[in-house]
Amino acid sequence: MVPLVRIAPPDVDVDIALAYARADNFTGRPVYRADAGCFLNADAAQLLRRAVDLARPLGLRFKVLDAFRPAEAQWVLWNHTPDPGFLADPRRGSPHSMGAAVDLTLIDPRGRELDMGTPFDAFTPLSHHGNQEISAEAQRNRHLLMGIMTTAGWDFYRNEWWHYQLFDARARYPVLADAVLGPEGMMPAAFP
Repeated sequence: MVPLVRIAPPDVDVDIALAYARADNFTGRPVYRADAGCFLNADAAQLLRRAVDLARPLGLRFKVLDAFRPAEAQWVLWNHTPDPGFLADPRRGSPHSMGAAVDLTLIDPRGRELDMGTPFDAFTPLSHHGNQEISAEAQRNRHLLMGIMTTAGWDFYRNEWWHYQLFDARARYPVLADAVLGPEGMMPAAFP
């Protein structure tokens, strides 16, 4: 079994704002419990710590928007918006459901998000890495985020400026259900 590691301060100096634990995500309702924890597999947790260490001297931190996403949650997202350009088909498996992916952005010392040109989960070509139709500042911020994350050892997904994953995740890690977390599970008890 692949152990999942809780990602939380002070152990990992990041802000946690899981988008799917609130109703203001693209589904219009919470997918996770409001008090859901943030988890990654041990390999991903190590690389996130490395990225945190690289961002710190620049006066920057990360806001984590999603990390481990139970297989059940991937089905909720897919059933709402089955768009393979932005969501992994759950039959294929998402690196999120392996604890091998993280969605994040950079924040300044006051906790303000750097301008990335689009919000998180904007499922449009404007969200693609290298899109030049966004402001020069947003392009610089995306390149900065990518530089930190790839230097720390992460792979990126070209369609989403916020998504980073471990290399070859599908070949190296199993898809995990919410039950792997035991009582700390992320899915609501009344999950449909």
